[in-house]
Amino acid sequence: MQDLLICGCKNNNSRPLGVNYSVKSITFAANTLSVMKPWRLITTLAMWLVTIGIAAQTLTEVPVMKHASADAPAKKQQPSIAPPQAWRVSEPLGQHYPSTIDTLFEDYHRSVVPSMVSTAWATTGNYGAPSQNQVFFERPSMSEFFFEDAISWWAPSVAHMRYYNTRIPMTLLSYTFGGNKNSNQDRTQLLFSGNAGRKTAIGGGFDYMYSKGSYDVQANKDFTWQLFGSHIGDRYEVQTFFNHYNYTNKESGGITDDRYITDPAEVQGGDTRVDNKSIPTRLTDAHSHLEGSQLYLNQRYKVGYYRYRRDSVTDTVIDRTYVPVTSFIWTLDFKHAKHQFLNTYGSEDTAFFKRTYLTLDGTNEATKYWRLRNTLGISLLEGFNRWAKAGVALYLTHEVRRYTQVTDSVSTLDTVPAGLDAIPYAITHATTQNLLWVGGQLTKQRGALLRYNVSAQFGLLGDAVGEVDVHGDVSVRVKIKNDTASLRGYGYIKNQAVPYLINNYVSNHFVWQNHFDKTQRIRLGGQLDIPHTGTNVDVGYETLNRYIYWSTDGLPVQTSGAVHVLSAQLRQHLHFKALHWENSLVLQTSSDDQVLPLPKLAIYSNVYAKFVIARVLHVQLGVDGNYYTAYYAPAYNPATMSYYNQRDVKCGDFPFLNLYANFKMKQARFFVAWTHFNQMLTSGTAYFATPHYPLNPARFQLGVSVNFVN
Repeated sequence: MQDLLICGCKNNNSRPLGVNYSVKSITFAANTLSVMKPWRLITTLAMWLVTIGIAAQTLTEVPVMKHASADAPAKKQQPSIAPPQAWRVSEPLGQHYPSTIDTLFEDYHRSVVPSMVSTAWATTGNYGAPSQNQVFFERPSMSEFFFEDAISWWAPSVAHMRYYNTRIPMTLLSYTFGGNKNSNQDRTQLLFSGNAGRKTAIGGGFDYMYSKGSYDVQANKDFTWQLFGSHIGDRYEVQTFFNHYNYTNKESGGITDDRYITDPAEVQGGDTRVDNKSIPTRLTDAHSHLEGSQLYLNQRYKVGYYRYRRDSVTDTVIDRTYVPVTSFIWTLDFKHAKHQFLNTYGSEDTAFFKRTYLTLDGTNEATKYWRLRNTLGISLLEGFNRWAKAGVALYLTHEVRRYTQVTDSVSTLDTVPAGLDAIPYAITHATTQNLLWVGGQLTKQRGALLRYNVSAQFGLLGDAVGEVDVHGDVSVRVKIKNDTASLRGYGYIKNQAVPYLINNYVSNHFVWQNHFDKTQRIRLGGQLDIPHTGTNVDVGYETLNRYIYWSTDGLPVQTSGAVHVLSAQLRQHLHFKALHWENSLVLQTSSDDQVLPLPKLAIYSNVYAKFVIARVLHVQLGVDGNYYTAYYAPAYNPATMSYYNQRDVKCGDFPFLNLYANFKMKQARFFVAWTHFNQMLTSGTAYFATPHYPLNPARFQLGVSVNFVN
């Protein structure tokens, strides 16, 4: 639910707002509605009726001036309600970090453009499709269940989870859609949060995404639901959630000939018009399926004392504040996941993949994983007296991991059946790991000038023996006239074991057994942020020793030497009255392009006008887009949902532009966008972010989000 959009705006000083409807716009709306399925039509009309109702209420509210009367009774003063709060927690001890309840309407349209999650984003094209961030310093590390890495942006996690204390019930509902009846893209999101007292909050929600895709055999759907709650008391606090996701993606293997995009006349006998759904694909009946759940429970009991405030005259107690000194922490984190790859078309299956080990009749295989992690900690809290300038914590983490893979039914036979490749390794069907770490933290989250956070963790048991993970950051704030600039340094040193499945894996088309050494990563960087000028500069350098990547044959490989990455990013926001120009520029280079290919330059730019109509309708009109230089972009492997290196074709060197209008009125916001509109204006552009997977062509997309606050 990380993309959930919330809107809320109140303004009682309203004027009538005139709206002109053109014949063309009415015709377009009628044509759009005529091709919708009944349930889509009902959902869309309901959301827009709510929006129109809120707008009508706003526009018809006229303030009435009443003269005060001496005989009129005084109005009863309404009790004040504390402002709503939102926060995230960090692993493993559940430290709080402030977050936001997003009420901004700016750039709402970007949430429906698959390729604009990052300045450089490799994707198979469809909304919610497998993808990988090509801005290296924003790319997460490989997880212990690597299948999930390709959908980590869409899947729920501890890092994505927000907790709320809204004091009054809040329901957030949003719906976005686009395309036509053959390529429709729909997403419905609901989030509820309410209170059971001032300190206790509960909530839940769901996120349903369904997109047929612009090309054949590209549809995917993802249904996620969650329950969460929190209690923040003087002595006891708890944060917990349970989520479940179910993700299915049709695997096309890419289109058979890129010229359907770059030169359609050549492959269609002179016809330049292309029916995207008729472009042949390399696979026609293959699916990837991922599902998983996570239960997270963080509890903390705080021991401290009360600090009293007394009346200076009567010496009576006015109020008291609980000051925690020490806290005892327990965090439980249980997670399970399952990956399935299915392809019922046997001959197509064996033709697409280089090797087949288990069966020639298609593929139907599953890999399962679960883990149970318990962390016990004790911390001395920051600020309980004037000498406690920082918080200190120690913890112990134990984790059990269980992997279950495909059963090797061929190696036990006397001879390998004709047409199959011999399995080169004996991979255990099920494996259990026991891991243990000890760690500590030193944090200073308060202070007007200096703040820092340092964490260290060391492996003690199982494959974790010898692991080291030390990371931290320090920030200094400097006054510049009426503004405050911040200078931040960050870095980490990691020596980590390779995930089990990267060393041991068996399936119908891929088998490997590796004995990889621990990987070593050292990153150092600095960031300068000047809000007054809208400037943010981030420069970093990383050395990766024994780096693991996916080779051109789709197998994991470890380098013997080091790979170095240098990155510099500039964000600059310029504005003059209602006109705004936002830019993000990334320069990055890899010392070994064969191992870690990256686009050298990536740019995002957004030019828009922002204004208010009739003091109630907030408007953002503009055009935005991204561009990155050509490079050997990683290819996508549908059987393992991984991105692997290739040296056949370059991707990039094309702009992806969107025209949009974002609006906000009181408790509703909505947008209209023509995404990738420049595709209609040019021909022959190879708009591929991943080899043989074209991005969506030009399409109209709409969305609305409403905040129901009781």
